[in-house]
Amino acid sequence: MASTIKGSRRRGIALHAVLVIGLLLSAFPFYWAVIMSTHTSTEIFSYPPKLLPGSHFFENVRHLFDNIDFFGSMLNSLLVAVSVTVLVLFFDSLAAFVFAKFEFPGRKLLFALLMAIFMVPAQLAAIPQFVIMAKLGWIGSMTALIVPAAANAFGIFWMRQYMKGAIHDELLDAAKLDGAGFLRQYWHVALPVVRPGLAFLGIFTFMAQWNDYAWPLIALTNPDNVTLQVALSQLNGNHGTTDYGMVMTGALLALVPLLIVFAIGARQIIGDLAKGAVRG
Repeated sequence: MASTIKGSRRRGIALHAVLVIGLLLSAFPFYWAVIMSTHTSTEIFSYPPKLLPGSHFFENVRHLFDNIDFFGSMLNSLLVAVSVTVLVLFFDSLAAFVFAKFEFPGRKLLFALLMAIFMVPAQLAAIPQFVIMAKLGWIGSMTALIVPAAANAFGIFWMRQYMKGAIHDELLDAAKLDGAGFLRQYWHVALPVVRPGLAFLGIFTFMAQWNDYAWPLIALTNPDNVTLQVALSQLNGNHGTTDYGMVMTGALLALVPLLIVFAIGARQIIGDLAKGAVRG
């Protein structure tokens, strides 16, 4: 009995040691970004590398604000990311609800086409998408970023799979007996049950839109409308050389909205899962 307890304790210690090592390895890139944002380019490339914070963070911040309209670009990114996230959560969950819980002619064919679209790389659609946006007169405006991303195949697939297991048919039958129509079933029955799935989709969509670089670079011909990622890519120091301390400072500040959104979404996911565990 004692040997069994000791063996279990050793396995627990080993498991925790592996988890701690994995945590340190995962956190090191973020720590290194913080360190680089406090040094000059010369100090960043010095040997041995500096592993402790420097004293140039506020200087790098001042250079960053002098070179680009940081807050204007951040507002543009926030407008696009928030708008797309809200639209994706609505349209994708609505379509997924229909696919998951309703029978209609051609459902399997439509879902197969959706999966085929899911398999196509987004880069292949860049040229036809640009042509469509140009014919609509949206090139250079935020509309060219928001409308094409208002729904996507991954979100519909993810929410459909989630709803199939989370929403019981008995709930919908009870709602129908109470006289609830389609939209009331969707809003009052389906959405409250699938909040963890929506939280994940919201985090995923916001991060994807916030970090998107290629399509905003193509579509936003107006310099006043550039998103933060495009603005950061234009950072250059004196004589055409790159000031990596300034660049890393910009990248670090650009992470702040992502951390806030992740914290809010993760709290929603964990809270709802905990409630489900207590009810179970």
